[in-house]
Amino acid sequence: MDLLNCKHLRFFGWNSVTCRCVVLLVIALGLRAVLIPKSSGLAGIEHDNVMMIHNHSLSSNSKFGIRKLKFLEVPQIVWGLNNQKIAFARACLTARMLNRTLLMPSLSASLFYKELDLLQPISFDKIFQFKRFNSHCEGFVQLGRYSDLSNRTDVIELRKGSGRKWTVERDLDQLRQFSTDLYDGYEIIRIVGKNPFLWHDHWPIKDYAKVFECLALVEEISKEADRVISKIRERGRELNFALGIVRYVAVHLRIEKDWMIHCKKLEQRSNISEICSSKEEIMERVGHIVGLKTPTVVYIAVADSLLEDNSILNGWKEGFVPFEKKKLGVVGIYKKYPYLIQSAIDYEVCLRADIFVGNSFSTFSSLIVLERTQKMITEGVTSSCALDVRWPSYAYNILGESNGPRKWMTNMSSSNLRAISYGTNDVSC
Repeated sequence: MDLLNCKHLRFFGWNSVTCRCVVLLVIALGLRAVLIPKSSGLAGIEHDNVMMIHNHSLSSNSKFGIRKLKFLEVPQIVWGLNNQKIAFARACLTARMLNRTLLMPSLSASLFYKELDLLQPISFDKIFQFKRFNSHCEGFVQLGRYSDLSNRTDVIELRKGSGRKWTVERDLDQLRQFSTDLYDGYEIIRIVGKNPFLWHDHWPIKDYAKVFECLALVEEISKEADRVISKIRERGRELNFALGIVRYVAVHLRIEKDWMIHCKKLEQRSNISEICSSKEEIMERVGHIVGLKTPTVVYIAVADSLLEDNSILNGWKEGFVPFEKKKLGVVGIYKKYPYLIQSAIDYEVCLRADIFVGNSFSTFSSLIVLERTQKMITEGVTSSCALDVRWPSYAYNILGESNGPRKWMTNMSSSNLRAISYGTNDVSC
């Protein structure tokens, strides 16, 4: 019996079994149309305890969170501490673009990077706090452990390109491709190829800064930095400084043999003369920091094993009392650890200094200034160019006011991390 005939049976034939079935079917279809929207290119799909909406974009502003059961795996991270930190942040942001959790990467305890058998891999959580990182970066980026995997063989490889033909655009297209449903079923995307530090950069400096803010040294290393800083302040009090907290200046002295070779080549290639600085020039400029009260303690951060100059404590201006590890009596603290941890301790000592002076073409110096800039911004300071700001930093390779070093503050509006990764003579002040 059809609907037309049902109309003759008490308005749709309610006493007809056939008509009842038809009407119930119409109601069911209507409810389905209301409760489940038609496909419009945005498909709501439940993944790993998170409702993801796939619109095939790679925006780093996803409000739907990072999937906890889909992972990105990256190669062992190598080179110096701060190149490793940049590589780690870049790996985190790559995972964020793919809406995946980054499997906790392996860092390198040694400085060797060409001889793979000498890299001395060390787990991320031996240097930085794992739980704190995930707590502070929750909703932005996420770290996972290999124990979180359900199937280690469910892997698709993403091979990073290299060379001049591998452009930023091609790299971005590759990431877009691997964010599609075609690869979504794989539990792990494994990136193979070059070191993450050398991957193309697709993120603004604020995204990197967010990752760096989530990094904190494990308690053992942080306490070693505390011991070094206590020694610095103790030496200051021994010198009959004024009562109260002893202020200190930290100088990242880049005059090691490897650096001098590198910086001279960089000056030739870039046609910039403000990269290399001699020991004498550094001491002269630090001695002319405007408004700095003396006497003051100067902590010299230097890669001792690569230093060929034994006279770094000589020639400082009157009122500047320099200390390095040996004179400070902390060599034993550093010698207990491999290169990476030694560098992490020195980084923390410089980061917490009352005044920091470094080279704007050094990654170590640049990341310290980035973090100090973040501290200033948190306290409401928008420019370090004025006097009497907290956390001031200076670039000794660039001449500033009164023959002193140039004041230095990171440009947080930059669209990429190039100035941090490779150096700049544009230091905001």
